[in-house]
Amino acid sequence: MSRFYFDHNATTPVAPEVIEAASEALRSGFGNASSIHAEGQNARQLLERARRQIASYIGVSAAEIVFTSGGTESNNLAILGLMRNMHGPGKHVITTAIEHPSVLESCRQLESEGTAVTYLPVGSNGAVVPEEVGRHIRPETVLVSVMHANNETGIVQPVAEIAAFVRQARESGQEIYFHSDGVQSLSKIPVNVITLGVDLYSMSAHKINAPKGIGALYVRKEVPVRGIRLGGRHERERRAGTENVPGAVAFGRAIELASAEPIRYKVAQLCDRFEQRVLDGTRGVQINGAPAFRLPNTSNLYFPDIDGEALVIALDLKGFAVSSGAACSSGSVEPSHVLLAMGRPRQEARQCVRFSLGRYNTEEQVDALADAVAASVRQLHTSNRKRRFEQHA
Repeated sequence: MSRFYFDHNATTPVAPEVIEAASEALRSGFGNASSIHAEGQNARQLLERARRQIASYIGVSAAEIVFTSGGTESNNLAILGLMRNMHGPGKHVITTAIEHPSVLESCRQLESEGTAVTYLPVGSNGAVVPEEVGRHIRPETVLVSVMHANNETGIVQPVAEIAAFVRQARESGQEIYFHSDGVQSLSKIPVNVITLGVDLYSMSAHKINAPKGIGALYVRKEVPVRGIRLGGRHERERRAGTENVPGAVAFGRAIELASAEPIRYKVAQLCDRFEQRVLDGTRGVQINGAPAFRLPNTSNLYFPDIDGEALVIALDLKGFAVSSGAACSSGSVEPSHVLLAMGRPRQEARQCVRFSLGRYNTEEQVDALADAVAASVRQLHTSNRKRRFEQHA
């Protein structure tokens, strides 16, 4: 049985060109990038080339890129690495109710250390209102953290508009910074962090057809982030530990591919095609977050009276990999915190499935997926009716 992958927001297949680049780095770049001999300096050159590739893609200088192990560490470093280096009592952070767990748990940790945190709600379209951020900024606010795009719904947040309120507070003399989790948006929509107006921006390689275990954090020059790991002075004292040179090379090559061959237009057409076929073929389906601006590859759908996990399993048995929510929350008995924040009742939140497309999906695969969704929904409805009849017999 052929299998087709539609869970790219969880992770992506590694591109052949990226595998080749990483393999070559494993062979020739095995040295420690901190060593002064030839092997070490070769590794350093590979590392710095990758740093320049990533920096150029988002419009910053290479010195502002810190390599990490992925999105979670980037978010932890941005939030904890900044806040623990801010001095003075009564510090305050603003974030939203729909952030990735690595942001929410960092904020909860700060709360346990005495920092006040405001968790802003979102509307039914999944977007935070920029004016609400501005309204909640107070004199002791030192950090705002709002994701660029949501991993479950694909809703793109108004980051540039929020940045304007942060900038206004800073211009009045307040020391305040803006972090955005860009893990899902990198390569799917244009990203220039200067235009966005953020001070910190998190990235992860395995979301853009590179391996797991490597990520990066943009730290604007002079933003007071210090490392949260104990050890050496790597990455300008912001991330202790020997650098993952092959991972960085792979990340840089993936960025290079994204620059040379942006796929968002093709993927957007495929996603629109899929949604229309599902809406036409399955009664009652709703798009979570429509009509807000969404990532071009992401479709989160509500299926009335169908358990989302059951539909995921049914599609898996037919050869289609999809998801009922964030991969990091897989197995949780709780419904999606994102869908709850958008106003979905708990039962309805459990009746939603995420489909996320990528570089290698085709029209034929999309059409086959839509047909499989319709067939699986019919089968599950039949099973539900049979079960209810047996219960009342």
